[in-house]
Amino acid sequence: MAFNGHQREDENIEEDETPTKQPRSDKEMPDDEAAAPAGRDTSDRRTSNSTARLRSDSVKKTRPPFPWFGMDIGGTLVKLVYFEPKDITAEEEQEEVENLKSIRRYLTSNTAYGKTGIRDVHLELKDLTLCGRTGNLHFIRFPTHDLPAFLQMGRNKHFSSLHTTLCATGGGAYKFESDFRTMADLQLHKLDELDCLIRGVLYIDSVVSSGPSECYYFENPTDPDRCIQKPYTLENPYPLLLVNIGSGVSILAVYSESNYKRVTGTSLGGGTFLGLCCLLTGCSTFEEAIEMASQGESTRVDKLVQDIYGGNYERFGLPGWAVASSFGNMMSKEKRESVSKEDLARATLVTITNNIGSITRMCALNENIERVVFVGNFLRVNTLSMKLLAYAMDYWSKGQLKALFLQHEGYFGAVGALLELLHPS
Repeated sequence: MAFNGHQREDENIEEDETPTKQPRSDKEMPDDEAAAPAGRDTSDRRTSNSTARLRSDSVKKTRPPFPWFGMDIGGTLVKLVYFEPKDITAEEEQEEVENLKSIRRYLTSNTAYGKTGIRDVHLELKDLTLCGRTGNLHFIRFPTHDLPAFLQMGRNKHFSSLHTTLCATGGGAYKFESDFRTMADLQLHKLDELDCLIRGVLYIDSVVSSGPSECYYFENPTDPDRCIQKPYTLENPYPLLLVNIGSGVSILAVYSESNYKRVTGTSLGGGTFLGLCCLLTGCSTFEEAIEMASQGESTRVDKLVQDIYGGNYERFGLPGWAVASSFGNMMSKEKRESVSKEDLARATLVTITNNIGSITRMCALNENIERVVFVGNFLRVNTLSMKLLAYAMDYWSKGQLKALFLQHEGYFGAVGALLELLHPS
């Protein structure tokens, strides 16, 4: 039995005004002058300054040359993160080769690339320090089927003259490895996608200190009139269940950054939703499918408990509005003729989301974990599914399970790949 999506209308979410989240560590290294006790002699300060210079020189020698990228090549989308340095000195700018300037200008002066590439400006992280450099982190996505155009762009801009190896994760890092080599003259350093996912989640949550909190939840998810989005601090996050909803779904039990296991997964994920919507409604993009679903009514398509029992199934506490059979009403020719494409899209969304929620809840019970974090590009522009998941977790667990969501949704694997470039594990 599952939710029908009707109880979870897509209301506007009120964002509570709460203090912005502070970085996990507020320890700041004092400069040498301030840190020196009164009376310390000049030679001690010289030694300290010399040590600092040596450390700085060491960092410069070990960090890779620009540009800095991390890439996650999924079954549906390619996610790219790019670090744009903002502290370039006059000397560096004079020595910088034209190819590097061209790539930086192209990526940062556009918000769209071709017909399908998008830079998610609202997710950009400003004034971030990585490997001793300060800059902005940009988040870019495009459909996997357009990867050849990306490789051609890299070839045209002579990317291989700057880098010979690109850190990449996701199944496409294996599938398209030869294409990178032959079309763009690039080698891929292939990384485990689940390692990158967890590393990226924990890193982004630790550095977001201004603007909306990275992590949030829905308060009062079972009451549509009072349901609001609230910030949540992921300090001391373990254990947690991490549910990655991409083309398919992987569910991880995470006990520390290095101690986790894949509990299970399902092939019914975001790719299933979009594929079925394309077949049933004729839509062609995820955004179009979500827009159609937001205007539809799934109860015209699904068979509910009340359609079978005439009301609630009280013995087992099943409400009449719960879904007894997804698409069950479509056995009737009369009902098939009365539903709209929007209804079919909404029912597809509800079916996929309910299935993910049901499997997640069983995993949480088996692993004895009460905190569940949902990530992945299926949740992009998809408040319907987020609220339905929050409702399901809260309702069926009687308030014991909390569904958490993250602002950067599907980019964590790419962030993890970038971190491996800068700090090899």
